[in-house]
Amino acid sequence: MKLHLGLKEFNAVNPVVTIGTFDGVHLGHQKVILRLNEFAKKHNGESVIFTFYPHPRLVTSPDETNLRLLTTLDEKIKLFEKSGIDHLIIYPFNKEFSELTYSEFVKQVLVDKMKTHCLVVGYDHKFGKNREGGFEYLKKCATQHNFEIEKLEALSVNEENVSSSKIREILQFGNIKLANHFLGYNFTLRGTVVAGKQLGRKLGFPTANIEASDKHKIIPGYGVYAVKVIINKAEYNGMLNIGTRPTFNKNADNRSIEVNIFDFSDDIYGQEITLVFIDKIREEQKFDDIEMLAGQLKKDKTAALEILTE
Repeated sequence: MKLHLGLKEFNAVNPVVTIGTFDGVHLGHQKVILRLNEFAKKHNGESVIFTFYPHPRLVTSPDETNLRLLTTLDEKIKLFEKSGIDHLIIYPFNKEFSELTYSEFVKQVLVDKMKTHCLVVGYDHKFGKNREGGFEYLKKCATQHNFEIEKLEALSVNEENVSSSKIREILQFGNIKLANHFLGYNFTLRGTVVAGKQLGRKLGFPTANIEASDKHKIIPGYGVYAVKVIINKAEYNGMLNIGTRPTFNKNADNRSIEVNIFDFSDDIYGQEITLVFIDKIREEQKFDDIEMLAGQLKKDKTAALEILTE
């Protein structure tokens, strides 16, 4: 896969192009990419995904505070690398670009700069200023500018339509197993270990407090989770609690993230680690005293190990 940060160096044979934000690169997206690669072979061309950075909502609504994303830009690039596409274009999304009408986008970008041979769009495709670029309008553009167009019907997984918004909602409820099923891989969260109150250490369950590497990355709902923890390419088992810490917290929705890494005692303050969510163990709950909490943590560890060693 060739990565293009803009279009200055872009060059492809009979480009077969699809457009979108592709947050999560989930199973629905993966079906789109599969069809894109099939269309590229059909047209003796190369498959091209055209996406954007930053997220369009951050430009069109600069005061946006509720944007939550399944994948960071780095995560998205790695997922695309696995998909078998020929080209990934990450186009700089700015105010000027957001003001383009669809006809201007088609002429200036798809035709003049990219020499698009075929455009692949979803059944509900809407793009351009005021989301005016629907399929019927695009058919006229294709005829006018002499490129072909292919339409994708709704793509489902086990008879359920899969969308990024649906997966985000599932994660907010903490249903990791279902979210992972729709993603087609285990949800991950990367962050840096920061100083905490060290309460877990007093209970015999020392925790690393995590600050997410991207403030827009979605944090799953409150509760206790079984996770894999990747530190310097080594993988460990662990259990993780997501709660609330309203002060001194840069994570989305002020959620605290504390992970107890099993059989691990190294000092990792300031290091970046990756959390791989496998399943939820239980909801967050309050305990009357420290002894009850410590007893529950022992049960949680047993439950986590059962999940992680299945």
